[in-house]
Amino acid sequence: MIQLDSVSKTFHPGTVNEVQALQPVNLRVSQGDFITVIGSNGAGKSTLFNLIAGTYPPSTGSIEINDIDVTKQPEYRRARHIGRIFQDPMLGTAGNMKLEDNMMVAYRKGFKGLRISLNRAMREQFRSGLVDLGMGLENRMKDNVRLLSGGQRQALTLLMMVISKPTLVLLDEHTAALDPQNASIVLELTQRYVDEYGLTAMMITHNMQHAIDYGNRLLMMDKGEVILDMSGPEKSRLTVGGLVDRFHRIRRRDLESDKARLS
Repeated sequence: MIQLDSVSKTFHPGTVNEVQALQPVNLRVSQGDFITVIGSNGAGKSTLFNLIAGTYPPSTGSIEINDIDVTKQPEYRRARHIGRIFQDPMLGTAGNMKLEDNMMVAYRKGFKGLRISLNRAMREQFRSGLVDLGMGLENRMKDNVRLLSGGQRQALTLLMMVISKPTLVLLDEHTAALDPQNASIVLELTQRYVDEYGLTAMMITHNMQHAIDYGNRLLMMDKGEVILDMSGPEKSRLTVGGLVDRFHRIRRRDLESDKARLS
């Protein structure tokens, strides 16, 4: 479904500021995978997502989505197939638009090339989705999104992502800016949507326990390399301490004492 062959990224090549942000990565993401991605700051996690999304081109290698080479496709073209949610809840929605209008924009993206108007049937469909969020937003469809809290906006962004019917979902620390209660709500919604809609998703997190608890597959990155790729029973038996020990055995050094060690 998603295939990366020898994909790497070097910034400012040939200069004193040259940085090898991502070593050559070979990665296959299968339909229905929910992959958590863990690693310290600077490990290459966001660079990997930016290359998949087309934010910037790879220095080497190729990227395929559904057997189509998208390596040279710009970000706006790949956005037809990729849903991305960022750490900042404000980035996924248009604050000056009504809640129902935000949802309509996402719905039109899901029906690529078709003209669909916002009518009573659409509003009822949107209302049903909002009821499932459990946040009372079904009664605020005429409100501008800027009036919502960060947790409400991130939950709405998740629902809009589902409506847009993406091939791949990239979750870039999408709960990091939320308080623990709202982060828990958004994570549970994420898992529910992945299960109910058969979504294919990759989720960056600094929380090792979340990386273990969610998804069917775990990638650990360090210094631009994927150093660990675990799934199935091997992943289900993981503990935070065990994951830290695996890092130490692979890299022959301790994991940096930053947020990546949180449980």
